[in-house]
Amino acid sequence: MRAGLSDNRCMSLIAPQHWKPEGLLRASIAVAVLTIALKTLAWWITASVGLLADAMESLVNLASAAFALLMVTIARRPADAEHPYGHHKAEYFSSGFEGLLIIVAALGIVWAAIQRLLVPQPIDQLGWGLTLSVLSSVINGALAWAMLQSARQHRSIALEGDARHLITDVWTSAGVVVGVALVAVSGWQWLDPAVAIGVALNILREGVSLMWKSSQGLMDEALEPEIMADIERTLATFKHPTIRFDHISSRRSGKRRFVDLHMHMPASWTLGRAAAVRGSVEQALMSAVPGLRATIQLLPSDVEAHFDDEEDLI
Repeated sequence: MRAGLSDNRCMSLIAPQHWKPEGLLRASIAVAVLTIALKTLAWWITASVGLLADAMESLVNLASAAFALLMVTIARRPADAEHPYGHHKAEYFSSGFEGLLIIVAALGIVWAAIQRLLVPQPIDQLGWGLTLSVLSSVINGALAWAMLQSARQHRSIALEGDARHLITDVWTSAGVVVGVALVAVSGWQWLDPAVAIGVALNILREGVSLMWKSSQGLMDEALEPEIMADIERTLATFKHPTIRFDHISSRRSGKRRFVDLHMHMPASWTLGRAAAVRGSVEQALMSAVPGLRATIQLLPSDVEAHFDDEEDLI
């Protein structure tokens, strides 16, 4: 029995969701260097512009993983006098920067592919080239899976962005391999740059998506509907004819979640009694939603706040 428990504990420790984002991003940097070498070698021995496009995306992987590691390190800094809410939003800069790099890489791939369309060239030694490309894709796929599991556990947008980029890289490589193989079978040299352009468009779409997601995070998006449902259910357990809640607002900042609301109660209650109930509500909310910071303003039952009036927004 003890041996079984020990084995289960060991397995849980090596599960991806228990790996720290920093460690996985360092692994991503190492894997990016390895895949750059493999894909560049594949392009060198085949002269395939499709494989060149694949190698260029791996350069983006390297730059984005390094920047993501920097931003995750900054995001973990504790709150200070100049940043009382912490540094969690630093992760959004990572996904935005990665999206920008992806767009630049896509434009470079299109340029190279157009040149190859104008001046077609034969592809050589496809066996070795495709083998190296498939090997790098398997490595990227395994790392991306581990990163996604950890991203969900740690709610890290930087880690999720890097993982999804790696997944895009895997699909890109698969498309390149199919395209290059079709060139070998059909002899149509134009298929190679055509596949490269298709890869570039897919990369461009991913880059725009990452930049959009980053901008929405910086704009203080509300919490997810399922999280708000958890908050509403928790508040419902405290509702009473003499207690009500309103003006509930929420926002996300990196992996941190915030909710602000008003709690109305009888004016005859003592401050100590009101504060005790508020403390119970805040604790229940933060227990129901991991990473939540709840701020509750106490108001008498017959008092309404009007901070949402238009004249207050000027």
